[in-house]
Amino acid sequence: MKKLRLRGFLKFPRTFKEVKSMGWKFILGFILFYLVRDTILYIIIPYLIYRGVISG
Repeated sequence: MKKLRLRGFLKFPRTFKEVKSMGWKFILGFILFYLVRDTILYIIIPYLIYRGVISG
């Protein structure tokens, strides 16, 4: 039962109306997720390769 409720919570909205109903917390979470992801992919990993910490 709990798994079914979690599935509905993690559903990605398909329309702007659904995003609007989820509120500002969803938008903030979306922005933070991509900010962290892009920072890791495009800043931290290339820096570590440059410094020689990760052999790439």
